[in-house]
Amino acid sequence: MSHDHDHDHSELSDIELRVRALETLLTEKGYVDPPALDELIETYETKIGPKNGARVVAKAWSDPEYHARLMNDATSAIAELGFTGRQGEHMVAVENTPDTHNMVVCTLCSCYPWTVLGLPPVWYKSAPYRSRAVRDPRGVLAEFGVTLPDETDIRVWDSTAEVRYLVIPRRPEGTAGWSEDRLADLVTRNSMIGTALALDPSDLEDAA
Repeated sequence: MSHDHDHDHSELSDIELRVRALETLLTEKGYVDPPALDELIETYETKIGPKNGARVVAKAWSDPEYHARLMNDATSAIAELGFTGRQGEHMVAVENTPDTHNMVVCTLCSCYPWTVLGLPPVWYKSAPYRSRAVRDPRGVLAEFGVTLPDETDIRVWDSTAEVRYLVIPRRPEGTAGWSEDRLADLVTRNSMIGTALALDPSDLEDAA
């Protein structure tokens, strides 16, 4: 894992302060409805943004040749599906197996693969997650509702300004013959960060 970041953190903080100041000004003038803005951000965080990554994972699950390209050169394989841009120039795919579970963090700031996961969730940027994910990954996973066997190796990948990671969760059982669109419905944002598993097919039935 690399912990070398070349971000100008003071600049990032300044941008965040400016955004908050602008939001406050627009709210005071009645141009912005805070609840509506929160809902819009939540939509991009959890619904629209992660759909790109879900398509990547679903194709990797169902297409062995694409899977091989993704694991060999994730940036190019992801670009095949039209997902390119800033925050996703250098992607690496890490795959969960019966023996290994991967989890992604950015210990110094909030490096995040926007091109495939959309906006980063608030908890991903929080100091507790950034510190504890490295020191106590099992404890963090437990708080997300994920309990793994003791023999499972947990690997924590530290995103940097140069490299962003995409976790390929394990394909759930009982999905043989499923279309890519249907498989993508099982892939959540958190499962591509590594703080969750892919949904079970029964979860879709319960939601129907």
